Amino acid sequence: MGAGPEDHPDVQVFDEIRYIEHLVRTTISRKLPVGLTYPQFEVMNLLSRRGDGISPLEIARALQMTKSGLTNTLQRLHARKLIHVEHCENDGRRKVIWLTPDGRAAYAQSMAAIRPKMEDLRDGFTQKEFRDALPFLKALRTWLGEKP
Repeated sequence: MGAGPEDHPDVQVFDEIRYIEHLVRTTISRKLPVGLTYPQFEVMNLLSRRGDGISPLEIARALQMTKSGLTNTLQRLHARKLIHVEHCENDGRRKVIWLTPDGRAAYAQSMAAIRPKMEDLRDGFTQKEFRDALPFLKALRTWLGEKP
């Protein structure tokens, strides 16, 4: 009898990535302020890390979101006054997204709620273990991103 798919290391790696992604999403979602969804948190996290004033297209590409999914997420964030949408000064057709003070506060509240889990994670693994995993994960992401 031949090896089953679960015996292949490549299949096992993708299974582990899927499980990890699910656990991260679930853990963060449970800690978010009432009414804030994981995709909304992802947008606010990106704006906080990269800085305000990036376009919806840049956000969609960075988060691997569809245009319609991102539009819905941005509309919901805007309705809650967590982001501000402006027309780009250089190109009036283009829009840029900014976190509002309320958005920054909601993001800070989210991060404060997540912090204990992150501290537990850092206590459970060494910086070396994280650094050693990065080259393979980055190479895998790059390879997948290059293949149609």
